[in-house]
Amino acid sequence: MRQAPHCCPKRSALVTTLTYDFADGHVIPEHFHQEDQLVYASRGVMTVRTRDGTWVVPPQRAVWIPARTPHGISMSGAVSMRTLYLRPRLVRPLPRNCRVLNVSSLLRELILHACRFPALEKRTKVQAHLVEVIVDQLETVQAIPLQLPSPADPRAMRVAEALSHDPSSSRTLAETCRIAGASKRTVERLFQQETRLTLGQWRQQLRLMRSLQLLAAGEKITHVALEAGYSTPSAYIAMFRKILGVTPGQYFQTSH
Repeated sequence: MRQAPHCCPKRSALVTTLTYDFADGHVIPEHFHQEDQLVYASRGVMTVRTRDGTWVVPPQRAVWIPARTPHGISMSGAVSMRTLYLRPRLVRPLPRNCRVLNVSSLLRELILHACRFPALEKRTKVQAHLVEVIVDQLETVQAIPLQLPSPADPRAMRVAEALSHDPSSSRTLAETCRIAGASKRTVERLFQQETRLTLGQWRQQLRLMRSLQLLAAGEKITHVALEAGYSTPSAYIAMFRKILGVTPGQYFQTSH
């Protein structure tokens, strides 16, 4: 049975769960919870936006959202969402900012099994043991580079907005900076300071994340490559493999 998408976690529980299916294009408006969240996509792609940046969550991956982090979520393709609300600081090694996480086969089964219960209580022995194993898995989980940090300086923000509006644009970075009212040298410095990425790396990351959304929606690789700013599918696939270690086809095959 599906639960409402904006449930109120049970305060006495170690973990509260949420199971819901969303249609392509559905948007959950910005909100926050008092609990840490592990939001898992067993199908489809989720895009999580906060004031600090954007995170794209492909199928069979999850996003870690610390307590009291305002965030909104949009869906690309039909999405099956499984969420664990964890008592704050229950998983201490994970950072206090968002991360996209690889989900092992064991962790996937633990999440799906946990979602059979509305809440996992410490006083129920079997449930307490389940929480312990989930926490053990989360303490060693691997993060993957699918985040796009947002710059704060108005000049860098204008460049980021221009690039985000048209990721496939053939306009040079110098031209984009000039239109935004700043020199490329200044914008490069701002991006390095505020996002820890070069301007070129930031645009490449933007294009990768946009391509994941398109692939989830069922678009053909040729169209995805062009929309991501690459002249040929082979150039796009080479970029994808360089960043994520596999081709797009292999990456999504591991999702099923």
